[in-house]
Amino acid sequence: MRRRALLPLTATLFALAVGTASAENPAQHNLILFVPDGLRSLSVTPETAPAMSEVRDKGVNFKNPHSMFPTFTMANASAMSTGHYLGDTGTFSNTLFTGYLSTPADTVVPFIENDAVLGDIDAHFGGNYINEEAVLKMAREQGFSTAAIGKVGPTLVFDHTDRGQSTIVIDDATGGKNGVPLSDEIKDAMTKAGLPPATPSRGDNGKAGDAKTPGTTVANIAQQAYMADLATKVVLPLFQARAKPFVLVYWSRDPDGSQHNTGDSLNTFVPGINGPTSIAGIRNADNNLAQLRKALDDLGLAATTDVMISADHGFSTISKQSKTSPSAKVAYDDTPKDFLPMGFLALDLAKALGMPLFDPNDKNARISEGAHPKAGNGLLGADPANPDLVVATNGGSDLIYLPKADKKLARRAIAALLEQDYVSGIFVDDSLGQFGGTLSLSQINLKGKAVMPNPSIVVNFRSFAEGCDEPTKCSVEVADTVLRQGQGMHGSFGRGDTMNFMAAIGPDFKSGFVDALPVGNADIGMTAAKILGLALKPKGSLAGRVMTEAMPNGARPKAVSLVVRSRPGANGLRTVLRMQRVGSQRYFDAAGFPGRSVGIEDGNGNQKTAGK
Repeated sequence: MRRRALLPLTATLFALAVGTASAENPAQHNLILFVPDGLRSLSVTPETAPAMSEVRDKGVNFKNPHSMFPTFTMANASAMSTGHYLGDTGTFSNTLFTGYLSTPADTVVPFIENDAVLGDIDAHFGGNYINEEAVLKMAREQGFSTAAIGKVGPTLVFDHTDRGQSTIVIDDATGGKNGVPLSDEIKDAMTKAGLPPATPSRGDNGKAGDAKTPGTTVANIAQQAYMADLATKVVLPLFQARAKPFVLVYWSRDPDGSQHNTGDSLNTFVPGINGPTSIAGIRNADNNLAQLRKALDDLGLAATTDVMISADHGFSTISKQSKTSPSAKVAYDDTPKDFLPMGFLALDLAKALGMPLFDPNDKNARISEGAHPKAGNGLLGADPANPDLVVATNGGSDLIYLPKADKKLARRAIAALLEQDYVSGIFVDDSLGQFGGTLSLSQINLKGKAVMPNPSIVVNFRSFAEGCDEPTKCSVEVADTVLRQGQGMHGSFGRGDTMNFMAAIGPDFKSGFVDALPVGNADIGMTAAKILGLALKPKGSLAGRVMTEAMPNGARPKAVSLVVRSRPGANGLRTVLRMQRVGSQRYFDAAGFPGRSVGIEDGNGNQKTAGK
């Protein structure tokens, strides 16, 4: 039985003094946000994840959850941390075109899961590239003790402008030259707890293999054990001693890391991300949560601490197959015959548009026949320093930028995309006009107050189901990535990727409640702010909602389901968007061409679950 404990009197007086407690909730509570990266909703069972199952079954079961699209880590971290959709945060994916040369990454198309890169982008865009205040930052400024621990990149996003001055930030880079500095107080506490000052590596879990060598067969045990020990033996005891309310974000790299690098099915779809390595990754994350909750018990904090769980996205097995792609017909040293190479979208667009292709991750070197961009990204046009088109490669969806806003080039690019069998849904910047077969970025909340460059075109890749009867558990997607067929990826607009796991338990949530209303990762930020009594001052209007129906005596709104269809393209294809709405709040289930995305029905009105 979990021991009940009252928040210390000094903490209660402090909360009242700073005015963070609302009239409806006079006793200020603590909050832990636990993020099991890449956890699919239906993968959580009492056998695979007993700790998360307990939170879901005894607390709130959010059975209609939604990731942000594009379904990538940094995009969803920005939504959770601010309560805003990507059109406001500007974090459209993991790899972005910044419009300038990012010095730490030495490219205009950096991968932003990097503390140094995030700091550089912040500096370039007025000190806060996300352009909305993070909830953790606001809590810190209201006197809460704050910490973010876990996977490098998303962990820092929760208070990236502070960079460890007040909020404790511990991630993969801690102790290294690019890590966020730790205070002497934390260093001393780590030493007393017998924990080293630098985060251990992932070891064998970080081995992705190649076209002939399987990837990892072990979960990220050692690194996450270190993180969990820091949270439970250093940070939570320190917060208890401070006698103030606290907010802790714990971002578990597993099961994402183990699903990405899985070595269980090289070049085959089955078992894909349902093999023993992925299951071990789920259990590893679950063990971390169990350790955190036990520490709350041991420290007498369980009764006054809310625990919210939300995965950033779902997951799919990778496909590298296409019958239409010119790049799949070329031989590459590192790619199996007839498989799509890394950077296939950039290669195919360069060929279709008759433009030279340059590699922004290789000092803008020109790509020769039989080669592909090192990281998949591409600069198209005569001058790589002034490109006409930029491809930012991400996985289950890619971003295309038109720096010169060339509407004729947009039309040609869209026509080329509609010819490829790996494409399933195209979204275009409203300012470029309307095109057959496509929907606008504004329809999926990708146009707002962002200060980062907006993508001109977002390309979703095909997904289907293989190996089981439940599509979201065995989704397969074409992915533009260095990883191999049979390994794991996300980023698509299929329901396998948008259906993340969400649950909550604690004094501000109902017990044994099944929430059938749609909820999403932007709602995490808004609900956290409500629980913490924070007054938000948004710049953009693309905000989530407070999940009132999950709270004691909270309002229970109604939801409706909608389907939006584009006008057909020249070849008859049309982008279809399935979504739900609570008031004006949109939740995106899936999108794509009928028959090419998990969750989108085929032309006869049937759900397409097979990849044939």
